[in-house]
Amino acid sequence: MLGLTWITGLLRRRPLRLVGVAAGIALAVGLLASIGAFLSRSKATMTHRAVAGVAVDWQVEAQPGADPAAVLSTVTAFPGVVTALPVGFADASGFQATSAGSTQTTGPGVVLGLPDGYARAFPGELRNLTGATSGVLLAQQTAANLHAAPGSNVVIQRPGQDPATVQVDGIIDLPQADSLFQKVGAPAGAQLQAPPDNVLVVPSARLAALFPASAGVPLRSQVHVRLDHRLPADPAAAFSTVTGKARNLEVRTAGAAKLGDNLGATLDSARGDALYAQMLFLFLGVPGALLAALLTVWVAAAGRDRRRREQALLRTRGATTRQLVGLASVEAAVVGIAGGAIGLARAAGVGRLAFGTASLGTTTGVAAAWAAGCLLGGLGVAWAAIAIPARADSRARTVRGAERVVSCRRAPWWTRAGVDLLALGGSALVFWLTGRKGYQLVLAPEGVPAISVSYWALAGPALLWLGAGLLAWRVVDLGLRRGRPVLRRLARPVAGTLAGTVAATLTRQRRILARAVVLVALTAAFAASTAVFNATYRHQSGVDARLSNGADVTVAEPPGSAVGPEAAARFAAIAGVRRVEPLQHRFAYVGSDLQDLFGVRTATVTAATQLQDAYFAGGTAKALMARLGAEPDGILVSAETVHDFQLQAGDHLQLRLQDGRTGKLTTVAFRYLGVAKEFPTAPRDSFLVANADYVAAKTGSDAVGAFLLDTGGHAPAAVARQARAVVGPGPAVTDLSTTRRLVGSSLTSVDLTGLTRVELGFALALAVAACGLALALGFAERRRTFAIAGALGAGRRQLASLVWSEAAVMVVGGLGLGAITGWSLSRMLVKVLTGVFDPAPSRLQVPWVYLSAVAVAGVAAAVVAAAAAVRSARRAPISVLREG
Repeated sequence: MLGLTWITGLLRRRPLRLVGVAAGIALAVGLLASIGAFLSRSKATMTHRAVAGVAVDWQVEAQPGADPAAVLSTVTAFPGVVTALPVGFADASGFQATSAGSTQTTGPGVVLGLPDGYARAFPGELRNLTGATSGVLLAQQTAANLHAAPGSNVVIQRPGQDPATVQVDGIIDLPQADSLFQKVGAPAGAQLQAPPDNVLVVPSARLAALFPASAGVPLRSQVHVRLDHRLPADPAAAFSTVTGKARNLEVRTAGAAKLGDNLGATLDSARGDALYAQMLFLFLGVPGALLAALLTVWVAAAGRDRRRREQALLRTRGATTRQLVGLASVEAAVVGIAGGAIGLARAAGVGRLAFGTASLGTTTGVAAAWAAGCLLGGLGVAWAAIAIPARADSRARTVRGAERVVSCRRAPWWTRAGVDLLALGGSALVFWLTGRKGYQLVLAPEGVPAISVSYWALAGPALLWLGAGLLAWRVVDLGLRRGRPVLRRLARPVAGTLAGTVAATLTRQRRILARAVVLVALTAAFAASTAVFNATYRHQSGVDARLSNGADVTVAEPPGSAVGPEAAARFAAIAGVRRVEPLQHRFAYVGSDLQDLFGVRTATVTAATQLQDAYFAGGTAKALMARLGAEPDGILVSAETVHDFQLQAGDHLQLRLQDGRTGKLTTVAFRYLGVAKEFPTAPRDSFLVANADYVAAKTGSDAVGAFLLDTGGHAPAAVARQARAVVGPGPAVTDLSTTRRLVGSSLTSVDLTGLTRVELGFALALAVAACGLALALGFAERRRTFAIAGALGAGRRQLASLVWSEAAVMVVGGLGLGAITGWSLSRMLVKVLTGVFDPAPSRLQVPWVYLSAVAVAGVAAAVVAAAAAVRSARRAPISVLREG
């Protein structure tokens, strides 16, 4: 009953105090719960997209001596298997075809036998390019090597048998050839470096006829499996489920088969991305929640003097220490539950608007646990802000003993001990130690259930955040303590003869001001670091998409096409196209390794494709392109090739390319100039970049593989539609907008737009609260001081000078120190979270519009709070003193 009376009285007489504390708790709980909704949505999306991107979930290969039919029967009956089809593999010594009077011959290859309905059961494994979709199908690279087309006759060189001739029905692409031709059961490091160069697909019955068992050439038999995709939403849990089933199936076959777990491998990558999403929560969400908690404690602390007087008065009326602590606990519980409930409700609404789900977890249990955890966190903040200080203050047993005595003679213990400098030094040390290993935050070894997370990397930003806040306290405290003459001169135009008093007041209140400045500085740093990180992430997502697509719009010519660079004129005429860049795409043998080779026009490719310096090592993009132009036989090599072949700058490379005149391989000499880590449209592993004119001269062909269309970023989808109308059905036309939604890791594909809006919205709210609410509450609690000053003869202008001086110190000091801290923290965050970016950014992206809006909003909030305090200070002193 006493608690209800106490709460009712507070709501009637001290509503601002309760509302302020509840608002701070709601901010903290709302931010944590909103990011919980992001984690829930992102994990579910990662799992869904990982599963959708796998064409064949399992490849179960019968071992020598095992019965393929028995393996198929076991797999078909295994729980969770939706589709199981047998696939055969046979090795061919080579292929041969005659076209336009010339005969082309390839090296060894694979003949693949597929059953009827395979393309429908596994639609991502085969992609039809031209001709029929069934029958004898030739892979596009093999068709290019043989100059073959639908209707061509291809001779299969069979080991131990006479050659056999088949007629090609269609040309196909094998988008997932790496997994299709994997060495089943081999560890990741023992896999083939590249799929076979030459592939011919025939019906299963025809494969058996071409390679009969009597010929003595064994066929490799696999069962391709599609599983039931009703898996846990969390990628880690889904990975454990799939790999557990895979091991169970291997046990059931009793050694008769080995299993290639393509789905598990993809989920293995997704679980690492899920941990990165979790680390984003720790890096970007927890600091905001802590700031909201600090704001809550500051709001509660602003009324601590009044609380002490109230407790002392209650003691004179017979209240015991236990009753006083009980009243504070009731107040903390009511405020904590109210703020937590508001925060959870806000998070549910934000989650539905920003992420498309109001759930806080991937399952009901996880959502309930997350909500309960956030609510308990809110209660903890309320307890720390209200109950714990009240327990400490309950020791004061008289009104006189409750009066607060502030001593400004000694600096706080953390300043005297140099904790701020130690924290900043520790942050730099941890950052340096972490950087020596390349900032690998999440380590997910392939096939290993456990994931290693370097939580040690969190120490760098955490120590920087702590050290910067304490250093801000030291700077403000030192400046106000020793800068009284400067403060007096600055206040004289406004305060007049009261300038000295204003300076003395600022000095006396320096700890309160230092606390306010620290809060504003940390809030500004949070807003700045979050905004810069998100802007950099968004920019790099666009860079990743451009890197994959090549340009705003890319027109890829069919394999074997003889289209030359003069065809660029038809694309240049399309409305919205600024530049057209022809790009050669060939294949070159580096030793026995077949790699993609791109021939570029060195004078124009940099501007047309927006090459970045981060793509290269050994020079800038412009400098290396200039060298390729000046030294036509130069070549840029991928980092993997440099490592594999132990290349040194200036080494000569003898590469084998297909001659456009004879169709046979010809040797072309190149000289290694530098490293191309990334290149538009290039694969992620091994590739080469050379001078297009030199390649054309040495091979007798200037055929273009793709045309890259630069639209200046404007309406790429519309330009792509026009390009399709120009080229017809043959070439493939892709645009940047579509590619951006498809490429990248599963974390990139989640798109942080919703999270960005949530974080930046909360950062803006925190900035307004820090600059406005804390200042308003501080003035409200010191209105007796202003009333006494007015009673002693201070004029309105002089009282206003006291208010505006404090507001100026808080805003200027807080935003200035926050900007410096935010910039340092942004650089550290981007470096530590390098694994999120692909490719890594060359510089930070600063969203000046948003940061300006935060600064304006913070200043506006402070101005409103100060103006309200000035207006309150003009009230009759006697009325304020009567209110207490």
